Amino acid sequence: MWLIASNPTSGRGKGNAITQEVANYLTARQIPYKTIVAGNAVKLAENLRNSARSATGIIAVGGDGLMHLTIQVAMEFNLPLAPIPAGTGNDFARALGHNPETPIEALWKAITSEPTNIDLGRVDGEYFGAVLSTGFDSLVNERANRLRWPAGPNKYNVAIAIELPAFKPTKYSFNIDGQNFSRDAMLIAIGNGNSYGGGMQVCPGARLDDGLFEVMILNPVSKFEFLRIFPKVYEGLHIQHPQVEIIKARTIQVSANAVAYADGERIGPLPISAEVVPKALQTWCA
Repeated sequence: MWLIASNPTSGRGKGNAITQEVANYLTARQIPYKTIVAGNAVKLAENLRNSARSATGIIAVGGDGLMHLTIQVAMEFNLPLAPIPAGTGNDFARALGHNPETPIEALWKAITSEPTNIDLGRVDGEYFGAVLSTGFDSLVNERANRLRWPAGPNKYNVAIAIELPAFKPTKYSFNIDGQNFSRDAMLIAIGNGNSYGGGMQVCPGARLDDGLFEVMILNPVSKFEFLRIFPKVYEGLHIQHPQVEIIKARTIQVSANAVAYADGERIGPLPISAEVVPKALQTWCA
């Protein structure tokens, strides 16, 4: 029996429509399933765990927040995870090669082929699929989560406008694969996948099957230069800037007076310790 983990409100209601489409698809093929929904993430994870022992796998219909949650359950019960992108970001599904415009194609792969194993990141015991980050983007996330208006992606644009004028680089201490160093930096991105924020290629060289993180460090630039560089992240061209540093790593520890987010979910204050877990998750690539 497949478990359909659904966030009906993802993608401004898109999740609800796609969940029904998934259910109809399975019903037409007489494939057993059970839909798992809840009013909050804690209850959803609890409901998933209660049904996981007898499950074939998990079909996750939603955005990156739901993927992050279902990755934890899939790893706990050694279940394959089929991501059906239905959110605003969909960066984990995008890293797997799935097109958010044709989400059911990912389901077709899940029920007609064997899964493959991909790497995951693990930060202080919590798994993540796409990007772990700290710095300016985490401050923007913190601010956006407090805003009541506007809704959708524009909330982050407003948060950027609020946070950027007063933002200053932070002193970070690193241990990367046993090597200690420090930087004054504006943003740190630790990529298992290559994008976050709905397609920003912040770690364009990150791969899900190489056993390595790609670490992107943005060293200090002026506010004007930051705004000039920012649009280039959508094509991964920001890494050509002399103040952008790229490091490949298996393990990383970061300390600073800052907070971290992974897959768009709040991890908490630094220090953090992260490692690549090779071939950890069973899933389907496009």
